[in-house]
Amino acid sequence: MLADRNRNQISGIAVALLVGSLIVGGALMFALDKQGPTIGEALGTRARIALIIGGLIGIYLLFSIKVADPWEKVAVLRRGRYIGLRGPGMFHIVPVMDTLSQYVDQRVRVASVMAESTLTRDTVPVNVDAVVFWLVWNAEKSILEVEDFVQAITTSSQTALRESIGRHELSQLITEREMMGRELQRILDEKTNPWGITVQSVEIRDVRIPQGLEDAMSRQAQAERERQARIVLGQAETDIAQKFQEAALLYQNNPVALHLRAMNMLYEAIKERGSMVIVPSSVVETMGLGGMLATASLGGVKPE
Repeated sequence: MLADRNRNQISGIAVALLVGSLIVGGALMFALDKQGPTIGEALGTRARIALIIGGLIGIYLLFSIKVADPWEKVAVLRRGRYIGLRGPGMFHIVPVMDTLSQYVDQRVRVASVMAESTLTRDTVPVNVDAVVFWLVWNAEKSILEVEDFVQAITTSSQTALRESIGRHELSQLITEREMMGRELQRILDEKTNPWGITVQSVEIRDVRIPQGLEDAMSRQAQAERERQARIVLGQAETDIAQKFQEAALLYQNNPVALHLRAMNMLYEAIKERGSMVIVPSSVVETMGLGGMLATASLGGVKPE
């Protein structure tokens, strides 16, 4: 959780002014003391008074000069009443009478939130990590409307995350993280706008489930993939059988096409080097090539 700068922090400029005042007072005291033997003890008293005045001025400047960084704002309270914002840069307050609030950082901030062992809509315990990006757009509201706006943002984010998990099923948490992040951003922004804070975005970083359930889901997914593979294979067999049926009808009415297909299959079988195919004479006679037996190789076809 980010912490804002402490209200009582002393700036480097104030320390430099204190040192400068002491140096000036010391130099003035030294100059007056140097004239002491000729002028008298009055100058020595004045020298000590000059040193004391320089020290008092330095202490006043130490506690009255404050500096805010370019991205900071701070509220000034005078006798318990709000008188305005100061910063960025150097500003002046009246010590004792004025007090400062925490310095408010107006840059974009990041808050990490986690929901542990939260049940989803389908009663699955999950651990969800999320990141909230937010910024203070109105420092006056964030200081005066809420005691600790950083803690308020963190607590609100955790509560909204748990509520959102309970409204969604596990499959939605895993596959629809972006949608869930937009929903959380809208809910948080509506709640924090009266505080002068806006939530820019919410990102779901990780969704973890119990190991046993993870193993069961893995086995289920594997079984589903095998089922789909068998369905695809069966569909392929059906398509092949249908094509064979259509071809059989074509060959039934056209014997010449059947013979040409058989000759093409024979050629495909014997075209590789070193292969040999023995064809029965009945097949040759059926093909109308005469009553011969054929032994074929890559070197050619030799009838016996």
